[in-house]
Amino acid sequence: MPEAVWILGGFQTDYARNWSRAGDGFAELTGQVVRGTLEDARLAPEDVDVIHVGNAFGQLFTGQGQLGGMPATVVPELWETPAARHEAACASGGVAALAAMADIEAGRYDCALVLGLELERTVSGDEAAGHLGAAAWVGHEGEDARFMWPYMFSALADEYDRRYGLDDSHLRAVAELNFRNARANPNAQTRGWTFTEGSFRADDAANPVVEGRLRRTDCSQITDGGAGVVLVGERFLARRPDLAREPLARILGWGHRTVGLPLAQKLERSADDPYVLPHVRRAVLDAFGRAGMADVDDLDGIETHDCFTMSEYAAIDHFGITGPGESWKAIENGDLEIGGRIPVNPSGGLIGGGHPVGATGVRMVLDAARQVTGRAGDYQVEGARRFGTLNIGGSTTTTVAFVVGAD
Repeated sequence: MPEAVWILGGFQTDYARNWSRAGDGFAELTGQVVRGTLEDARLAPEDVDVIHVGNAFGQLFTGQGQLGGMPATVVPELWETPAARHEAACASGGVAALAAMADIEAGRYDCALVLGLELERTVSGDEAAGHLGAAAWVGHEGEDARFMWPYMFSALADEYDRRYGLDDSHLRAVAELNFRNARANPNAQTRGWTFTEGSFRADDAANPVVEGRLRRTDCSQITDGGAGVVLVGERFLARRPDLAREPLARILGWGHRTVGLPLAQKLERSADDPYVLPHVRRAVLDAFGRAGMADVDDLDGIETHDCFTMSEYAAIDHFGITGPGESWKAIENGDLEIGGRIPVNPSGGLIGGGHPVGATGVRMVLDAARQVTGRAGDYQVEGARRFGTLNIGGSTTTTVAFVVGAD
């Protein structure tokens, strides 16, 4: 059996902070995340054996690459600690966590620091959208789009509509729920935002169209920020029984699938499948199987990738909360609410919480760990013992799912 992997602690920056406006860059962001993560885990830098950094677009937004070297640049005690950067678009953080797990399970290292770092508010909104479009098949899809990713997820909504029917009011309800949840999250980007009834309707003034059928509140935010977790194996805990006595979260299961870049290719291949994105369903089932779970009802909550309301709508049926194409039922029944059958994105997710793309997968794991150890604060799901996560990159080109459970 592979080495068990435990989550010793973690940290998230305030996603409302504009680091560029404050005159800060990757050095300051990395320093805050490293120090905050190690402090929460009650470790010194010398305890870290290896570092994995999730970052998607560092060069495009700031010109800075080689971010595996940034932790040692700003925290001298990490000098000579092995480190690497991982890029998988918005799933970069999830892939970094998988790489850290593999190091521990293989016995190469016992303590891994996983960082997700992204700065996006260095340019205008239009330019940011152009940079983010690099995660599509450049020059082959979305060439008529002003904003690549709203365009692509509007196309996914159209495909759902074609196969099953889709009422856009259900997408608006997803947005309203996530913005509402974000108010209780002290690190959420939108926690102080105000909305009107028109903000969640087809109101061209209060909620204008961005691309296709997606409107302003259907979209996640351009965000600066970072998150970190410390992953350790059993050998490490055997040497540190003082830490092993603490309530700890453990990664119980994982799934990882990668397919081709174009959305059209994905939809063509799934034409005869009940799931619009069957590889996403299989990644989720892989995580369930490795965790020894029967189905989604063994979870107490989910943090999922809602880069757009449509991506959460798709996650609902791909997790198995409803049958294929029936996500609307869970929305209408209140199943996704805190206190409902299966709370989804109690943190506010990406739409409400913020989406620094390389950090999102790490932040999800951190929030899941906090939930199952009773440390989620005002957005705690009462009695949570198992939480799922789903982190996607591009039009689900890279999919990473985790199940996190309590000790």
